[in-house]
Amino acid sequence: MRDRLAELNAGRAGDDEDGSVAVSVDRGGFMEDFFRKVEEVRGVIDKISSQVNEVKKKHSTILSAPNPDERTKEELEQLTAEIKKNANLVQTKLKTMQLSLPPEDQANHSSVDVRIQKTQYFVLTLKFVDVMTQYNTTQVAFREKSKGRIQRQLEITGKTTTNEELENMLESGNPLSIFTADIIPDSHINREALNEIESRHKDIMRLESTIKELREMFMDIAMLVETQGDMVNNIEKNVNNSADCVYKGSEECKKAVRYQKRARRKYIILALIALVIIAVLALIVGLSVGLSTKSNKTPASSSSSSSSSTTTPANPA
Repeated sequence: MRDRLAELNAGRAGDDEDGSVAVSVDRGGFMEDFFRKVEEVRGVIDKISSQVNEVKKKHSTILSAPNPDERTKEELEQLTAEIKKNANLVQTKLKTMQLSLPPEDQANHSSVDVRIQKTQYFVLTLKFVDVMTQYNTTQVAFREKSKGRIQRQLEITGKTTTNEELENMLESGNPLSIFTADIIPDSHINREALNEIESRHKDIMRLESTIKELREMFMDIAMLVETQGDMVNNIEKNVNNSADCVYKGSEECKKAVRYQKRARRKYIILALIALVIIAVLALIVGLSVGLSTKSNKTPASSSSSSSSSTTTPANPA
């Protein structure tokens, strides 16, 4: 089955890649229960994302080996089953969450709690779509690479097929024998090629049901998002406005910090200038006192010397 999600992805091309909005508000009562459910759903979505990364690794291992071992394929099938189970769980929880939201004609649009619930619901929905889109892209890429390996192995055996012929055969469910019936496995190369062709064909057949299920799931979610398009736009507007307010508030805080630092520097500079002035004044006063004391001592010494000379008695003749 070809990838049919191009139109859905094109409609969402302008969305943020991350799409996560963290809201930490303690409203008490039912809001605590709501946030608990939000965290549960987010945790399952994160688990799916981790499992998708593991699927990518398994795909790389299978594609790098001409005849991958059955254990790797079994592990891949187990991962696929777990992703399906978790995706169905998330979808069920999102539907339950959506049904618990107040209807548009009854909702109090000024209620902060209602806006938080709707915002969280659509953020989780879009995050789920993003993760499942990655999973679908991974599955389709693996299918295309497996199909390319089949074409190359057919060429090795001398059988040339066009991409359209091979695609029609895969989509119609016809057995691969219509291409391999006239290939005689009389050589080692032909036997190895036929084994890999059959192995890749089985891999693709296992993918068909998964891709079909993903397509149906996407269409279900797409219809839900489309019916609530106006609400999504309003939520995006509110989120953007909140982001602007947070940004402006952050800028004001930064300015306040800068002003505080500048004022602090000015106080320090003024204090240093005051200390320098005090030191200079102290030095001047000290020098003045020292010079004055020295000047007073010098005349006193001269007067004492003169008196001594005058009063000294003459020696007897």
